[in-house]
Amino acid sequence: MASVIKPAKPEAAPALYRLLSDSALSRAALGACGVPLAILDARIPARSLTYVNPAFESFFGYRAGDALGHPLAKLLFRNDEPLVHRLLAEPGSRWKLRAWAKDGAARHVDVSLGAVHSAAGELTHWVVAFSDRSEIEKLRAELEGLKSLAAAP
Repeated sequence: MASVIKPAKPEAAPALYRLLSDSALSRAALGACGVPLAILDARIPARSLTYVNPAFESFFGYRAGDALGHPLAKLLFRNDEPLVHRLLAEPGSRWKLRAWAKDGAARHVDVSLGAVHSAAGELTHWVVAFSDRSEIEKLRAELEGLKSLAAAP
């Protein structure tokens, strides 16, 4: 006979209940965020993806099942491990980069990183946010083209 596990009532284990509620709230917030987000595990050398939100899936074309467990360098930066190491060495920084989607198309992005530490101060994860710069880069290229035309005799 299968048993049904019921969540603890708040009065039975208030800390556990609060932790589970906070976790569900965090997942809902990350999932609803319109900015592509990924979370990397800092405790393993490969720095594998442990979470991607739906905006990440849509922007880069990778379903969560295709992305999770893979290193960020392999997935988006054509195996450029040194680039990812430079990114991770400067949490809190912003970078203007080119990343590649699943279909091979280049994506101009701003990349922002945040480090997550345990209560003991150990680095456990990185949160990576991507902002689309495609329109800005397209306008920049058009402007350069117009400048060339204006400079031509």
